[in-house]
Amino acid sequence: MAFDHTSGRLMARPPVRSFARAAVALLLVAAAACASGPKKPPVGTLEPDKFLFERGTDALNQKKWLTSREYFRQLVDSYPQSMYRADAKLGVGDTYLGEGTLEANVLAINEFREFLSFYPTHGRADYAQYRLGMSHYYQMHGPERDQTETLEAIADLTTFVTRYPNSPLLAEGKQHLREARDRLSDSMYRVGFFYVRSRWYPGAIDRFAEILKKDPEYTSRDSVYYYLAQSLWKVNRPAEALPYLERLVTEFEQSEHLAKAQQDIADIKAELDKKKGSE
Repeated sequence: MAFDHTSGRLMARPPVRSFARAAVALLLVAAAACASGPKKPPVGTLEPDKFLFERGTDALNQKKWLTSREYFRQLVDSYPQSMYRADAKLGVGDTYLGEGTLEANVLAINEFREFLSFYPTHGRADYAQYRLGMSHYYQMHGPERDQTETLEAIADLTTFVTRYPNSPLLAEGKQHLREARDRLSDSMYRVGFFYVRSRWYPGAIDRFAEILKKDPEYTSRDSVYYYLAQSLWKVNRPAEALPYLERLVTEFEQSEHLAKAQQDIADIKAELDKKKGSE
């Protein structure tokens, strides 16, 4: 507590941490202001917008994110009719994405969304959509954590793959989309496997079945097949378990579950034959 001599009251003392954060923020702003100013073309430059674009591009290629962004921003703000304006707008987004911080990624998302809103039919709209998806992709958490950014990456990369099938970035987009879907399925798989270890097989069955329904191309679906079959077998549903084991053997030449699955297939078939013989 602190004493206010004006009011004669005890006042709560502001946390020292708040002052420290404010001081750091002010220092960063001051440093940024001192480090660089507005990037303007020299007086008399015949094509000032082209000058700004080329300087911004050179700085971008050298990973000088702030310098590059200032050139591009000057072009975007000062030359609305320039033929380079749309590319400069993408350049601003690329500088943010290049920084790789959480705050910069959020700003990159805004830039790419604005580009798609302003230039929906532009020749580089595919690039903007791809980079929008990657802005979320770079923020994805591990499978044990929140998957909101993974879902956003899947949505935007799916839009890219669907809308721009002739894009030169299509192969990369499909690869990253697969990786994002795998991350989401990994998260769901962890829950299902936890249920298996906890011997709550109905919960495991529901979760594994959901993975196969939503992501039939899941890279690690051999594990899903195996533990789904095991869970079904544990609740006395061997006839339903058998097809998943057979799919595992058919679809995967290599799997840590392969040998066990082959043995389980033989055991389940023997069990089913025995039941038929006793009927």
